[in-house]
Amino acid sequence: QVQLVESGGGLVQAGGSLTLSCALSGRAFRTRMMGWFRQAPGKEREFVAAIAWSDASTTYADSVKGRFTISKDNTRTTSYLQIHSLKPEDTAVYSCAASSRVGVSRWHEYDYWGQGTQVTVSS
Repeated sequence: QVQLVESGGGLVQAGGSLTLSCALSGRAFRTRMMGWFRQAPGKEREFVAAIAWSDASTTYADSVKGRFTISKDNTRTTSYLQIHSLKPEDTAVYSCAASSRVGVSRWHEYDYWGQGTQVTVSS
C-alpha cells in the first residue's frame, strides 16, 4: 500500500513563507513523478508543481513560477514545496500525489494522493 502524508500547512500572513512536506511510503509502486496540487474553496483542483524522481527535473504552473520551489530529498521518499511571498489567493488545500509516469501535470495522471494540508493566507 502506498501512502502519502503532507505536513507544514498553517495560517500565514501575506508576504510570508511556508514549506510543505510530503512523505512517501509503501511498496509495489514505482514513483517517477511527485506532484503538488491545490484546491481553493469553490474552485477546481489546480496543478502547482512536479518533480521527476530520477533527475529532479521540475515543472511549475505559470501562476506560481518564481515563488514556489519543489524539491526532493536524496532518499527519494520526501518531496518539499517551498512557498514564498504568499498571497491571499494562495489559500487552498495543498495535496501531493505520486505518478508512475513522467512529465505529467494533470491530476488524473497521478495514481496516489495524500489527504492534503490547509494553507491559509491572511491579508
